[in-house]
Amino acid sequence: MTGPGGLPWESAPGRTDLLAPPVAAALQAWGEAAQQVLVAEIDPDLADTAALVEATGAPASIMANCVVVAGRRGEVERVAACVVLATTRADVNGLVRRRLDARKASFLDHDRAVAGSGMEFGGITPVGLPPAWQVLVDAAVLEVDVAVIGSGVRRSKLALPGALLGRLPGVEVVEGLGVPLPPSSS
Repeated sequence: MTGPGGLPWESAPGRTDLLAPPVAAALQAWGEAAQQVLVAEIDPDLADTAALVEATGAPASIMANCVVVAGRRGEVERVAACVVLATTRADVNGLVRRRLDARKASFLDHDRAVAGSGMEFGGITPVGLPPAWQVLVDAAVLEVDVAVIGSGVRRSKLALPGALLGRLPGVEVVEGLGVPLPPSSS
């Protein structure tokens, strides 16, 4: 079936070959809700949101990015995955830092994000993350009819109702997590 960006979407539970193992396992555990999740194979060079939007014409307003942040207070480190629309950026130094009860917050190192999630960098998704990680989803993401997110690998994307992201195990929906991007200069 054709969906966002004119991509060939299929039922995600039926195409686990296009998913990272933790994502496939999470969808299996999700039961009936997983039937609403679609997957489309893409060129891995299009895994980055801007490249996918440019190549397919899909609106950036339906793309959701997942960034992994670490916060530290003393010797205690907490990790959170933050899901925001591509038209915004995660408020890492404000809201996320406070949610992590940290003095300082920054993006988790590439290698640690990959090792900890079991997913490819550029494909990390909130579906199937380690239970120890907080998962913060901007409330605006839930308002999108169909959200396009990573699949755990760079060679595919997931599409699902935005509201369904709020029903993932362990998710905390946070108002204002995504801060609008500044207008680009032309």
